[in-house]
Amino acid sequence: MDRTVLRRVAAEPAVLLGAGRALLLQVAHPRIAQGVADHSDLRQRPLDRLFGTLDFLTIVAFGTEEEAERIGRAIRRMHERITGPGYSGNDPDLQVWVNATLIDAALHVYERVLGSPSGDLAAAYVDQARCVADVLGCPPGAQPADIAAFRRYMDEMISTLEVTDTGREVMRAVLWSRKLRWMAPALWVNRFVTTGMLPEPIREQYGLPWSDRKDRVLWTVLRAVSSVYRLVPRRVRQAGIPLMLWSSRRRVARRAGEHTARRSATPA
Repeated sequence: MDRTVLRRVAAEPAVLLGAGRALLLQVAHPRIAQGVADHSDLRQRPLDRLFGTLDFLTIVAFGTEEEAERIGRAIRRMHERITGPGYSGNDPDLQVWVNATLIDAALHVYERVLGSPSGDLAAAYVDQARCVADVLGCPPGAQPADIAAFRRYMDEMISTLEVTDTGREVMRAVLWSRKLRWMAPALWVNRFVTTGMLPEPIREQYGLPWSDRKDRVLWTVLRAVSSVYRLVPRRVRQAGIPLMLWSSRRRVARRAGEHTARRSATPA
């Protein structure tokens, strides 16, 4: 499994700017929003949920293929318990959409914010990033086959999604997290960046206020920061990846141990 370009893009710390865009695009899908509302502890443990997602993506991108398959099996087992009216955690259509939002958000930052500083790798990135959904058991051929198909898929989904009240509730829990009030300045920045990065039809359905002035401010700041960011050598920008992978491995191992202990303590 060739992950050269996947790793190259994923190793850019700046791509995390697109995390909010990806999450709010995901819960703009009514079935995903309902599944999150019914089964996720996002409201009570927002940072744990964030680290869980980052750990999965880090191991799939930078770990060994055996590690990726192992964490994929664990998540597939967890998804078997995520079911409800009209949705399932292992629904291929939902897996494709979740992975597409992650690809879309990374490319949005890589192309629009960073200006593709290392050249246009979008086609190769789309091809290699499909492995994320593959690891989760998405059937072969279910994902867009190439970048042209991917762009068409994203355009169609964004134009047809209808944000529900449940989706708006999840959005508020993410952007105005009560558990993270101590991070108020960071939450404000995240709201501003995430709101500005959302596609306009989705932003309007969420009821998030925006204006031309805010848009100019956002992109002026992002481009200025990007100009400085690109002056830092890539090897320096990405120097933290080994530590990030080590931390992800430790957290995954700890969670696996806690899960095993809970199962052992549960009466037969």
